[in-house]
Amino acid sequence: MRATEDIMQVWRKFNDFPMETLTKAWHSLIDPECKQRTTDVMKEHRALYGTSGNCFDLAIWLIDEFRQNKRPCYGVLTEHLHVAVVAVNEEGNKYFCDLGDQWIEPILLEPGHEAYTEEFVDGFFPGSRIKLNTRANRLLITYGRPNGKESSQAFDLTPVSDEALIIAGQKTQRLFSDPLVEKRIFTDQEVLHWEFDHYESYLSSKEGRIAEPQLKDIGEWAERIHTMSGIHEEVVIRALEVYSKKSSHP
Repeated sequence: MRATEDIMQVWRKFNDFPMETLTKAWHSLIDPECKQRTTDVMKEHRALYGTSGNCFDLAIWLIDEFRQNKRPCYGVLTEHLHVAVVAVNEEGNKYFCDLGDQWIEPILLEPGHEAYTEEFVDGFFPGSRIKLNTRANRLLITYGRPNGKESSQAFDLTPVSDEALIIAGQKTQRLFSDPLVEKRIFTDQEVLHWEFDHYESYLSSKEGRIAEPQLKDIGEWAERIHTMSGIHEEVVIRALEVYSKKSSHP
């Protein structure tokens, strides 16, 4: 089920990228129209401020990298405006690639392949086992947590055009609910998953999810988020201030 090296060499370029909704809030102060950023702009922001972006930013950037490496690829969507990428290796096999949900690595998406299984497998998602179910143009992913709970997510596998991807991405750039940061933490033993959501933060592993100590203000949160994600503290502060004006959080 694991991806071949031609897929992995592109995927690994993003190992240190968080998924985060802070950059769009910060960028709204620069671009009031909240347009979907181009890959060149995203690269510039990352070099200067350590930012990455939301699931659409990451998918658009990943697609650009795959195509630079002559690998065919396209976006696929859920009905809840989450996006992932399907990339095709040199042998013509498809792989599901989801940076937005911070998967550890891509997974085979070929039901007829001898290596394909619809049983639970380890090593693809931090702190969880996953299994796939593909029927026609629909992919159902089930996540099995260490506590026995399961959750699922469904994708329409119909390829999304580049134009439609930009339009959908631009919608998400204008949505400000709650700030979210997710980051894979690579250790010698396993890949952990760190998350900041609703002004709480957690570290998930195969043993379960552990809540971190609460903090009292935006400055303290900015320091923790910077430490875990690499995003510059000033960018985090400005972004959290944008969100705080739209909610009752600190």
